[in-house]
Amino acid sequence: MSKKNIEKTKQTVKEKPNSKVDMVFGKQNYVLTALAFLVLIIGFILMYGDKENIYSFRKITLAPIVVLIGFIIGVFAVMKKPKSGNGAD
Repeated sequence: MSKKNIEKTKQTVKEKPNSKVDMVFGKQNYVLTALAFLVLIIGFILMYGDKENIYSFRKITLAPIVVLIGFIIGVFAVMKKPKSGNGAD
């Protein structure tokens, strides 16, 4: 390779220090993912409890609904497109 080609290659490989990194998800996607994780944890905490009353409303109805809502929020967080075109808000 000639000296000119090597210098051109070095220039194209170097990144600009001020260049903006494109993220796959935007800020809102990460916030929704954290919210989904929090709702899932709350749902599993609602399922946890004493062994005597395993057929309570909280354990067999409320907690699975909360967990399902957490999974729905998680899917929505992944599928939502960022507002700006480059992936970051």
